[in-house]
Amino acid sequence: MLERVEIEIFLTLAEELHFGRTAERLRVTTGRVSQLIKKLERRIGGPLFERTSRTVRLTAVGRQLAEDLVPLVTAMEDALRRAADASRGVTGELRVAFLGEWTAPALLRAVGLFSRRHPDCRVEVREVQLSDSRASLRDGSVDVLIASYPFDGMACGPALLTEPRVLAVGAVHPLAGERSVSLEVLAEHPVVQYPEVTSAGFKRDRTPDRTPSGRPVPKGPAGRSFSEMLTLVAMGRGVLPVGEHARRYYPRPDVSYIPIHDAQPIERGPVWMERNSTERVRAFVRAVADVAAMPATIT
Repeated sequence: MLERVEIEIFLTLAEELHFGRTAERLRVTTGRVSQLIKKLERRIGGPLFERTSRTVRLTAVGRQLAEDLVPLVTAMEDALRRAADASRGVTGELRVAFLGEWTAPALLRAVGLFSRRHPDCRVEVREVQLSDSRASLRDGSVDVLIASYPFDGMACGPALLTEPRVLAVGAVHPLAGERSVSLEVLAEHPVVQYPEVTSAGFKRDRTPDRTPSGRPVPKGPAGRSFSEMLTLVAMGRGVLPVGEHARRYYPRPDVSYIPIHDAQPIERGPVWMERNSTERVRAFVRAVADVAAMPATIT
């Protein structure tokens, strides 16, 4: 069984590839680093690092050991953090974000219920954009995000909002006067695309490559934000399936919203990194579920 100090020194040296910087970072002597690495290599039965007077490099065995250990160490740290959270109860700070103005009212209802249940936990609320929503969860600046499903690679809670889909078209577009349309019309008009950073699963759901009958959907230009995508629609560069919220939150004289009668509704709710499933996050997701179950007008 490896000792924690051995694992810590090995993984730090594997990252730094420099004995001096490793010692400085861990606040030990260079001799201590060298001693423990040699001890570890004796236990393994072979070298973990190739050393010269100028460079330090991982051997194939060392690289494999590092790759195997990193997720185990991360899991142990996460387990300890979750245990500490559980022992302290729901305290500290929870950072919640929303994507799109239409999600803010429902989010604030969930925040209000959570705060009444856990007055010792401060909630910070902020808005994120399409371009940085995923990054904000990965870098830890946001604990929970209220966003549209599907959200690839993240844990998802219960839906907080459900709404029909509509098709955004330019005000003078041939479809603008229709009472409703089918998803099959996507094969007949370019579809404005979401930014490149948007997940593949989300794009397949919102701007599919094919219609339900299998007809190919032509791709239009991509926008960098939702407002920019609607501007492309207004310019006649393409059409865009969106949620009905857009009719209220993005009313524009140059854009019309036509109901799509054969499309599944859009769902929105909490998403978070699975490894960040702290007691605070779990308590907030429970609050979201309870708010979603309450009778309320969807906005």
